Amino acid sequence: MTGILRVRLTAWLIGIVTCTCAIVALVAGPGPEGTTASAEPVRTATIVIEQGGTRTGFATPEVTVGGGGTVTVVNLDSVDHTVTSVARDADGAALFDVRVAAGTSATVPGVEALAAGDWAFYCKFHPGMRGTITVEGVVGGVAPVETRFEQPLVVPATRRGADIRLVMRRAKVRALADGPRTTMWTYDGTYPGPTIRRRGGRGTEVTVVNRLPRGAGAMSTHLHGDHHAPADDGQPTTHLIRRGDERTYRYPLLVDGRPEPGSFFWYHDHRMDRTARNNWRGLQGMFIVTDPPTRGLRLPTGRRDVPLMVSERSFTPGNQLTDPFADGPDMTGHHGEMSWTGEHAPPDDATVGDTVLVNGRHAPYLEVSATRHRLRLLNSSPFSSYNFTLSDGRPFLQIGTGSGLLPRAVVRSSVLLGPSQRADVVVDFSGASGQRLVLASVPAAPGTTGDDARETAVMEFRVGAPAPDASRLPSRLPSPRLVAPVPAQVSRTWTFGLEETARHGSAWTIDGRAFDPRRVDHRVRLGTVERWRLRNDSEVTHYVHIHAQQWRTLLRDGERPPPWERGLEDTWRLEPGEEVEVAARFTDYTGPFMIHCHMLDHEDHGMMARFDVVP
Repeated sequence: MTGILRVRLTAWLIGIVTCTCAIVALVAGPGPEGTTASAEPVRTATIVIEQGGTRTGFATPEVTVGGGGTVTVVNLDSVDHTVTSVARDADGAALFDVRVAAGTSATVPGVEALAAGDWAFYCKFHPGMRGTITVEGVVGGVAPVETRFEQPLVVPATRRGADIRLVMRRAKVRALADGPRTTMWTYDGTYPGPTIRRRGGRGTEVTVVNRLPRGAGAMSTHLHGDHHAPADDGQPTTHLIRRGDERTYRYPLLVDGRPEPGSFFWYHDHRMDRTARNNWRGLQGMFIVTDPPTRGLRLPTGRRDVPLMVSERSFTPGNQLTDPFADGPDMTGHHGEMSWTGEHAPPDDATVGDTVLVNGRHAPYLEVSATRHRLRLLNSSPFSSYNFTLSDGRPFLQIGTGSGLLPRAVVRSSVLLGPSQRADVVVDFSGASGQRLVLASVPAAPGTTGDDARETAVMEFRVGAPAPDASRLPSRLPSPRLVAPVPAQVSRTWTFGLEETARHGSAWTIDGRAFDPRRVDHRVRLGTVERWRLRNDSEVTHYVHIHAQQWRTLLRDGERPPPWERGLEDTWRLEPGEEVEVAARFTDYTGPFMIHCHMLDHEDHGMMARFDVVP
């Protein structure tokens, strides 16, 4: 659609709305004894999305409609968008939700049944796009329902041995509070799989067995954040586990001969072209590396050390997972590289769930004493980011990332995590006895970092009586450091973008090229330190994950990174136009490793590259 046509169509739509208002006013006419009767509410309203809406938002973010009226969405942008209600029904589903393909229009279902009031909406694919539908002139109708926290939080079983066996198999799990159990692909019959907890430096072997249904295909398990050999890295196309076979992954939990620092890793499927699907179906679990006791460091332990995997899924009326991958795009070849065509080809390939899960359950609650608790937060969703807050405004004390402790603890009112990011925080529940505090995700102010986070309740803490508490809030922490000096010059710039052609389809790319597992995009000499620049040239945010090493964040847009990014990291948020510089020393292992976006559809659809560590 040309720019002139878009302008004319927009003017036409505005004209319709203007004419409708004028007609309503004329129909109302003068009232008794020369007074003017109240105008009837407008029966129709239009939400317009202009070209570039991802950046500029809805062109008409505030619309008004009378009760029983209709709202139409016209999408003049070149990408798909949704109009989705923030308010939910008793089952946790949005009260209205419609996907509008680029260059099309659609009616928002469910608006005609709403009660009077202001109804916030957003785009699920670009949550920074937000607006309000105001419904007037109606009595009764559908009203929002507050989230009910009806299920106790389940903390996955813990495995502590040096030899661990995990069987991938189909199982029925309890995800929703009512109705049938949900069939998922699992590690050992649970979602998430068992949490593995091991001391740094104590070698661990994990044997994964593939007993998934016929047709599931070969699998690959990646221990996200760990330092290990390429053969144990969960390669996307090699060292796969075929149905009926097994593979043993060896994790020494050592870095350059020293015990790996205390970390919060997670394991998940990493099969090329199937990572989003396999994770969606349940192949995820947590892995905690612990430090030896440190004098003076008294963090919460035992039942007060709680791992929380936050993700999302969509369910059918029978409580089964939807299958957003069943009718995926067709892959076409172009000069030996991957590209996609079809309805859900990039950039319209975001997998977003309707229902938020914590440790596999929707809206759970956890009973806690009025003491300090250590919460290990993990966002394992395929696409969405979460900006975590507590309902009474009490702060988080962030003590670490997923890769280790920070140099100093940081007091934060909210914690933003994108896909695969983790945060190690301490919450002090003192003084809250008898209260129910909600852990929620709220978008930041428009135009600021985190304005694209989901808006949703996550879980509830039911605070009981005070109890003896030997823990202390730390200030300084024994954070691991990058010992070798960092080069002043950047060794490699990785640019994340989107390539589209009318003939050959589209792909998410790094340096203008989609992933080819046979192509080596960069070589690094073992024992050296390299400084890399990560640059986002696309119009959407990406979360970039680098395998293999312990990475230090040096600069964010030329400035020193914020305090919560000054520890070790493996995944970085990159907003459009943003640059981040990172450094690592390449130790112990040679061979192929990956760099990719951890928004799983982006990874599956080309945004991955290979680098080799060489002697």
